[in-house]
Amino acid sequence: MGFRLVGETKLLTQKICPECSSESAFKDGKRKLSNGETTQRYICRICGYRYTFPSSLNAINANSRISQIGTVLVKNLASAQETRTCARDEKLSADAKGIHAQLLAYLEKEGYCGESEYPNLNKRLAVLGADLRNPESVKEVIGKMKVKDGMKRQYCYAYNAVATMLKITWEMPDYKQEDIIPFIPDESELDALINASRSKRLATYLQALKETFGDPSEVLRIEWIDIREKEQIININHPVKGHLPRPLQVSNKLLSMISCLPKDNKRVFPCKYSSISNTYSRMRKRLSETQKNPRLLSIELRTFRHWGGTMVAWHTNGNVLLVKKLLGHKRIENSMKYIGMIQFKEKDFETTSATTVEDILKLGQAGWTEYSVIRIDGKEVHCFKKPKRFSNYA
Repeated sequence: MGFRLVGETKLLTQKICPECSSESAFKDGKRKLSNGETTQRYICRICGYRYTFPSSLNAINANSRISQIGTVLVKNLASAQETRTCARDEKLSADAKGIHAQLLAYLEKEGYCGESEYPNLNKRLAVLGADLRNPESVKEVIGKMKVKDGMKRQYCYAYNAVATMLKITWEMPDYKQEDIIPFIPDESELDALINASRSKRLATYLQALKETFGDPSEVLRIEWIDIREKEQIININHPVKGHLPRPLQVSNKLLSMISCLPKDNKRVFPCKYSSISNTYSRMRKRLSETQKNPRLLSIELRTFRHWGGTMVAWHTNGNVLLVKKLLGHKRIENSMKYIGMIQFKEKDFETTSATTVEDILKLGQAGWTEYSVIRIDGKEVHCFKKPKRFSNYA
């Protein structure tokens, strides 16, 4: 529910998003409550957050002074928030709550990303009965979890932050990340998801994922100062752990989409990862049902990066160093999985020909590959081809 302070009066308004405080929202159907009442649903066009507004308040004139109702509303909101917080943390001991608060301050001091999942992962361990001051207890709880070894490894890294903070010595279990072949969609499926977005910000974010090959979190951290419009370059200056900062060339289409976004924050996408991820999941499910294409459900935000890395790897004939550079990997082993994961069909190529030395050299400089030489009327004709995408990285 949104509200705004005007002088000493609180004006109820449906236009203020409780998630990002923007004033851009539109109606998104109605929701019937268990008591038979109906409430209007709204969706924020900036962050994609959905919220409800009681129908009994819709008839109130937004320009009238309703400070008394607004005060009661604020109290009810605070009470509801407190109830949800207590319900979520009721299984935590007092010591676990203290460690959680201490960890939040520690991560901020050490410069961890504000969206780090370490606090939530450690809270989950505590809820499952782990004593965060006893490494053996934590190992036992992690070992019994019915999750993949890659996820158990994440829990170990999360607890390692707690152990470092509390100066506890422990031997981290050696869980290995499972090697899997990532799902690589067709480009048309990625474009369908971008075009199906009802939010300009989400559509721009997805287009940025496609063109920068960036991790979803590091693309979310792009700032306006990182955009070099004249050079058509976006700098990834806030990479995730294990990646390097890097400049990436993008299209005029993406720059035009970005220029249409509001500049009321230093970040181009001033929203939480969980918020934009949830909005994307709902949109993806809706599009999958509309187009009767279950493959869309397998396209995660990180899939855009997998697709881009694979396409660049193929187009450059397996140039793993260039893949490593564009994707910002620190270790070349992480770039190797993109080599040879996709095959082009003949229709995915552009073809041309040349007969003079000057034309042949120009085509070679432009990234064309010679695949045949034929003789027509006593004259040699050199045939060239190149994929329809990624010619800039040849």
